[in-house]
Amino acid sequence: MRIDRILNNNVVIIKDENGEEQVVCGKGIAYKKKAGDLLSEKLINKVFVLKDTAQKQHFQEIISEIPMEYIQITTEIVEMLTQTLERKLNEAIYISLSDHIYMAITRYLDGVVVKNSMLWDIKRFYEKEYQAAKKVWKMINQTFKVELPEDEIGFITLHIVNAEMDNENLKQTMEVTKLMQEISNIVRYYFSVEFNTESVYYYRFITHLKFFAQRLLTDKEYEDDQDNELFNTIRQKYRTSYKCVEKIAEFISRKYEKELSDEEKLYLTIHIERVIYKSRD
Repeated sequence: MRIDRILNNNVVIIKDENGEEQVVCGKGIAYKKKAGDLLSEKLINKVFVLKDTAQKQHFQEIISEIPMEYIQITTEIVEMLTQTLERKLNEAIYISLSDHIYMAITRYLDGVVVKNSMLWDIKRFYEKEYQAAKKVWKMINQTFKVELPEDEIGFITLHIVNAEMDNENLKQTMEVTKLMQEISNIVRYYFSVEFNTESVYYYRFITHLKFFAQRLLTDKEYEDDQDNELFNTIRQKYRTSYKCVEKIAEFISRKYEKELSDEEKLYLTIHIERVIYKSRD
């Protein structure tokens, strides 16, 4: 394994047998080294392989600026998350989360506090991920001897959700969460009700909202093959819930300039009817 380029003392670029670039991290891995030298494999902490050219360039720029201790703690964090959540996470989280932790601690040391306006909803929408993020938050505070605000738990949660969605675009995850928050608030205010967040119906409602928001924001729609008879039956049977869905459709049309299909309206109506009925029990 030979060095192709050196980004800093802790990060180098190598090329595999197919000529594909890989980013290799390890404390002091490039110390007193130059391009063409062999790497000491015992110093390797993490190897990253990125196929997307634009993402690769962005990745290399970020990782070359992050101190090694942040990459090391993130490696431990991702291992813990994989075990806790029992699922594979997109490898981009190693860099996005390292960068976030580095910037969060830098802000903390500078006395800058960033509030998370979606914290309450993030906790409700992604309960399992939020609890995992809370463990991460405690690990960070203990490791770096800081006291990051609880708002950071919400930001960390979004990084986890983003990696679960196999997405390298955190902005899209934040947009999905914002849309879920907006729709959830419309329902709450329309019915003047607080959700029973322990209910299985609430879990199903939030799960539906997540995939609904993803489809809407990525222009992926249901194939509208639902027969009109079922749609009309549900619309008549759950009139109040359907009127709420019409409010949601108006909001989405106005803000996002997208129209809901009858199929989307049908499933939203059913989920809203169930979650409201159970919240009032």
